[in-house]
Amino acid sequence: MNIVLLSGGSGKRLWPLSNDVRSKQFIKIFRNEENELESMVQRVYGQIRRMDPDASVTIATSKSQVSSIKNQLGDAVNVCVEPTRRDTFPAIALAAAYLKDELGVAEDEAVIVCPVDPCVDDSYFCCFKELEEMVKGGTYNLNLMGVEPSYPSEKYGYIQPDTKDHISAVSAFREKPDVETAQKYIDEGALWNCGVFAFKLSYILERAHELIEFTDFKDLKDNYADCKKISFDYAVGEHEKSIGVVRYSGDWKDIGSWNTFAEEMHESFIGKGEMDDTCVNSNVVNELDIPIIAMGIKDMVVAASNDGILVADKEQSSYIKPYVEKITDNIRFAEKSWGSFTVVDVQNNALVIRVVLLPGNKLKYHSHERRDEVWTIMEGNGTAIVDGEKRQVTVGDVISMKAGQKHTIIADTKLVVNEVQLGEDISEQDKIKYDFPE
Repeated sequence: MNIVLLSGGSGKRLWPLSNDVRSKQFIKIFRNEENELESMVQRVYGQIRRMDPDASVTIATSKSQVSSIKNQLGDAVNVCVEPTRRDTFPAIALAAAYLKDELGVAEDEAVIVCPVDPCVDDSYFCCFKELEEMVKGGTYNLNLMGVEPSYPSEKYGYIQPDTKDHISAVSAFREKPDVETAQKYIDEGALWNCGVFAFKLSYILERAHELIEFTDFKDLKDNYADCKKISFDYAVGEHEKSIGVVRYSGDWKDIGSWNTFAEEMHESFIGKGEMDDTCVNSNVVNELDIPIIAMGIKDMVVAASNDGILVADKEQSSYIKPYVEKITDNIRFAEKSWGSFTVVDVQNNALVIRVVLLPGNKLKYHSHERRDEVWTIMEGNGTAIVDGEKRQVTVGDVISMKAGQKHTIIADTKLVVNEVQLGEDISEQDKIKYDFPE
């Protein structure tokens, strides 16, 4: 089974835990079987593996999210990187070309496309087997999964099936309606459109070549910026006459705000601190190393990270986006393929960063033209290389690099490093990369 997970999002509605490089799907709020916190993308990947241990999973995403994916899933998934954002149809077309040209997937194989962040039970992914069988059966060119609605929602589009059978032909798509119209659709047997599509690889490649001029994956990627921004529903769904839908009757939630996010938290408080007994229907998520104490709050969400602190009524939290868009500060936390970094302190001519390197990982061999750096080893063991000279390092060691000196560090164990950057013009762009020394 070939599954493509679409991973996008700007990271504004769940600020301050989410940002431009850590969207909601990477925030860890769920508990896994080992009672460890995991993110939505980790949870979805685990659910897919339970459904089909041999499934080939590809995540279609932007460059800014690749490090978070690698950090949380390692090399367990393939990653198809969009050079720029162009909506769902170009993203799916690029992923289809990637499957064919980079992974060697045969054109008659089934492909299932799904958002990376549904909040669902395992039965949702069991429907994927039915979708795969629908594709193999060939009755319909395009196969969808529709969710049986639990209430009239204005947030979702609707699929109108011909019958109320478990699998049915589709007669129409409905745009996001008002509540009254949504109830009318539901009374007529309509299903929520949850953004899950299935088809033969050849089908989507043919549609892609009809709308986009390209020869292969490399050509499409190189000219991706020229692609028209258009959704899959508009580009394909509305023009296809042969469409089938399978019903899904289990739980399904689209977590798009702090209000819905809090509903899925397995505990009311995550992080350092506590709530007193007078708090009602409230949640606290604290990623800082300092405690938060909440007393007497009602219907509130409190979230704290290095990027900021949110204190909001749950209903009002849905309207956070325009306020976050006014914030121009640089990101202070990001997961990378090699670990993570956290900005600890910012001064006029100095910046302090805590770098966490996972065992066996390393920083790129690099130098800076306009700043000096000082590393202090806070935890673990590893090897530092400065201008080609290797040095074993452990807790308490200090390594100084002047501007222009090439340097890197390799983690033997988990390695925590305090990095102090010193200079009058400290910039992320001030970085020259080199081949790694032998």
